[in-house]
Amino acid sequence: MSLARDVTLRQLRGFAEVLRRGTIAGAAERLHVTAPAVSTQLKTLERLVGAPLLDRSGEALRPTEVGDELLRTARLIETALMRCDERIGALRAGAAGLVRLGVVSTGKYFAPGLVARFNAAAPGITLHLTIGNRDDIVEALGARDIDIAVMGRPPEALDVVARRLGPHPYVMIAPPGHRLAGLESVPADILLQETFLAREAGSGTRTLMIRELDRLGNGRAYRVVEMASNETIKQAVMAGLGIALLSAHTVHTELAEGKLVALAVPGLPVMRHWFLIHLADEMLTPAATVFRDFVIGLDGAFLPRV
Repeated sequence: MSLARDVTLRQLRGFAEVLRRGTIAGAAERLHVTAPAVSTQLKTLERLVGAPLLDRSGEALRPTEVGDELLRTARLIETALMRCDERIGALRAGAAGLVRLGVVSTGKYFAPGLVARFNAAAPGITLHLTIGNRDDIVEALGARDIDIAVMGRPPEALDVVARRLGPHPYVMIAPPGHRLAGLESVPADILLQETFLAREAGSGTRTLMIRELDRLGNGRAYRVVEMASNETIKQAVMAGLGIALLSAHTVHTELAEGKLVALAVPGLPVMRHWFLIHLADEMLTPAATVFRDFVIGLDGAFLPRV
């Protein structure tokens, strides 16, 4: 027998459900089959791979190393089927295709405008937009839950194709009346006395801020207060609760209106770039290819001017 030739989707779903429910009986109830049928599916899978799939030594069922590999494959197959279902639904509804786009949270200030421009240029293509922090978008890309991502630094853990879209500066922001606002150059020892407002762990902006503060302070301690979103951070900075390193594209309106100022910190602004990214082994659909070429052709024109 051959795993590639003989394994069935029903067997993989039965195995995944056993791990999800914790028992064969629970999986059978969820799948509306008998417990012996699920047990037979597991035994057949174990014969196909030639190794046990479940570790029953603890209180809860866990996959063996071989089982974990099979489970990852089962999830990829389920994801591919869901993507296929979505795309067929779009085609049956008259669309020329479906593109699933993931954008990191910092990009939410220009992503809707980019989607609107694409919708006007290619009305036959349905574009689904997902926004999340960097870790979430990288995970979604690796799981093939999205086709294309727009983010800063390309992920190191994935083999991707990354195309540069435009500059992405980061600035240290403060309210206009802040004690450091009028300085031509802010000394590091004075800066590190401030309270820094930051996003959650997993945010690319937070990672960059920590790196820059560590560089400026040579390991000196500083105070960080975590907040849920860039909007909350902006409002908190304007209220005088602290200062923050944020994307200039996130605060371009407030800077232009004088509600916030960029501090003259040595080494800032930090200049990063926006990238359009997809998996290297992923063959883009015709619709995704149209979207990729459209965005690259804009040459960064969709980015806010700072």
